[in-house]
Amino acid sequence: MSDVKFTKDHEWIRMEGDIAVCGITTYAQEQLGDVVYVELPEIGKALEAGKDAAVVESVKAASEVYAPIDGEVVEVNEALNDNPGLVNEEPEAGAWFLKLKPTKSEQLTELMDKAAYHAFVEGLD
Repeated sequence: MSDVKFTKDHEWIRMEGDIAVCGITTYAQEQLGDVVYVELPEIGKALEAGKDAAVVESVKAASEVYAPIDGEVVEVNEALNDNPGLVNEEPEAGAWFLKLKPTKSEQLTELMDKAAYHAFVEGLD
C-alpha cells in the first residue's frame, strides 16, 4: 500500500483511478477498541477536508471520521452496517468507509506517506 496517504487524524486515503478510497488506520482502530457501530455519509454528499465524514462508535467512545480531502461521496461501504467489527479486522483494506470523487486532488500532496505517518504515530506513544 505504498500509494496510501495518511492524515494526522488517523485516516488513510488511496487513489484508485480518479476515485479516492478512505478509511481509518490500524492505530485509530486500536485506540477505539471493539467497533460496534459505523455511521456512513450519504452518497452525493460534498465533504470538506478536515470536516466530519462519518462516525465510528466503539465500546470505549464515539469518534468522528474526517474527510482527508475535499470531494463528493460516490460510494459507502455498506458491509460496515452489517459488520462494524470489520473495522477492527481489516482497518486498512476491506473496512474502507467511503469513496470520494476528489474536487481538489492537489490536497493529496499535503498528506503524509507511510513512513511519515509511522514516525508521527511513534511520537504519540
